[in-house]
Amino acid sequence: MTLPFLVDSHCHLDYPDFESEREALIERAEAAGVRLMLTISTRVREFAKLVELTERFDRVYASVGTHPHSAGEEPDIAPEELARLARHPKVVAIGEAGLDYFYDKAPRDVQKAVFRRHIAAARETQLPLVIHSRDADDDMAAILTEESGKGTFPFVLHCFSSGRALAEAGLALGGTISFSGILTFKRSEELRQIAADIPMDRLLVETDAPYLAPLPYRGKRNEPAYTRHTAEVLAEVKGVSYEVIAETTSNNFFRLFSKVPDPR
Repeated sequence: MTLPFLVDSHCHLDYPDFESEREALIERAEAAGVRLMLTISTRVREFAKLVELTERFDRVYASVGTHPHSAGEEPDIAPEELARLARHPKVVAIGEAGLDYFYDKAPRDVQKAVFRRHIAAARETQLPLVIHSRDADDDMAAILTEESGKGTFPFVLHCFSSGRALAEAGLALGGTISFSGILTFKRSEELRQIAADIPMDRLLVETDAPYLAPLPYRGKRNEPAYTRHTAEVLAEVKGVSYEVIAETTSNNFFRLFSKVPDPR
């Protein structure tokens, strides 16, 4: 029996956690039905490593960008540079970029400036912007609203764990919402209530591996094969079958990340 096609829309396959077993990890993902993975950039200066991964594995694609944690290390990456690097055939998104006021690893004004440069690159290329937002709901909504007024750009609020107001603001601006293993956690009832109200055509699933493993693997290292567990909980939340969620989130992925050829 062939399992439904599923996409892990956000993982970090370049991280050292996977150094010794990337081939086996990808085999496990495919055995679980996760047949395509998007590995996400966190530092532009490490971009070559991501590109090498995409060239080794047919079903792995990448983004280019600077995580808010790294914004202080790469404060001057220009939109033009991001757009140039994004011309690689397997680079299909900008980011991840955004705001993280939980860890505050970079000054907030620097985070905001770097984020706006990534928005400019997404607007120029019309590649989706992968957005990281933690404990920054008000500023994130304000920046997205202001920047959308200058010209639209596609985006996804990845690993969504924010409040309902940010979800509604993102949806109103045309954005997509992606859920990670956090959706499966016992204390995530409020998040599941938000997920229940997201339109079906605006949903994605992801792992954010190696972080945030879903139940029943919480506390262990995450990997793309576990995308299925989040998708199963999302199916329960939406009152549909796993097959419907797998097909819907895959369709949504290929529509948003339109540079990725659909192999189905």
